[in-house]
Amino acid sequence: MKPIAIFRHNPTEGPAYFATVLERRKIPWVLVKIDAGDPVPADATAYAGLCFMGGPMSVNDDLPWIAPACALIRDAVARKVPVLGHCLGGQLMAKALGAPVTRNPVKEIGWGEIRVLDNPQAKPWLGADLKSFLSYHWHGETFAIPEGATRLMESAWCANQAYVVDGRHFGMQCHVEMTPELIRTWYGQWADEITALAGRVASVQTPQQMEAGIEEKVRALNAVADRIYDRWLANLAT
Repeated sequence: MKPIAIFRHNPTEGPAYFATVLERRKIPWVLVKIDAGDPVPADATAYAGLCFMGGPMSVNDDLPWIAPACALIRDAVARKVPVLGHCLGGQLMAKALGAPVTRNPVKEIGWGEIRVLDNPQAKPWLGADLKSFLSYHWHGETFAIPEGATRLMESAWCANQAYVVDGRHFGMQCHVEMTPELIRTWYGQWADEITALAGRVASVQTPQQMEAGIEEKVRALNAVADRIYDRWLANLAT
C-alpha cells in the first residue's frame, strides 16, 4: 500500500490524533517536515493521500514552499488522490483551488461550537445525527469556498469551517486532530497572543477555559474526527 504523506509546517503542529488513527488502522504514512526544509514532492503519484497540517504562517506569505504545495494539491485533485487539510492545510487547499484566503473578522482561539450544515454532502462525513459539536480553534484567517466545493460547517465566529471537493477532498478551518498535550503546548507556546486578546475578545479563551473539562472534550472531539477520517480514508488511492 502506498503511504499517506503528512505535511508539517511547524514543529509543534504535527498529525497528533490523525497519526493515532493511522497507526490503529495500520496505514503507512510519511512525515514531510516542511519546517525542517524537506522538499515538496513534484507530484502525488507515490502517495495514497495527502494530509496538510496547520501552521502560524499565512498562505499569502512569500514562502518558497507554498507554490509547490499548491501545485501538488492541484495534481492530487486531478489524479483523484484524496487531500485533507487542517486549518492552514484547509487554507492551502482553498488557495490551490482558486479561492482567496483573507483575515477573519476576529481571531478564534480555544473551544467553540461547530454547526453542521443540513445538506446531503455533509451527512457522509459527519453522520445524519450530528448537528453540532465542540471543536478546538486557533486561527486569524479564513478561506472562501472553492468553486465546485460544498460548504459543510460553520461557527459563530467563522462562516466557513469546512468544505468538500469531489466527495473525497476535505478542507477544515478547525482543529479536529487535537490531544490534551498538544493543546497545552500551543497555549504555552503562544501565551502572548492569548494574553493580548483573552477577556477582551469573546472568541478567544484563556488557558484556564481551555483546560476546563479538557479530557472529556478531547474524547468527544476524537469521536467526531473518527467520522471525518474514516470517510476520507475510504477514498485512498491505490
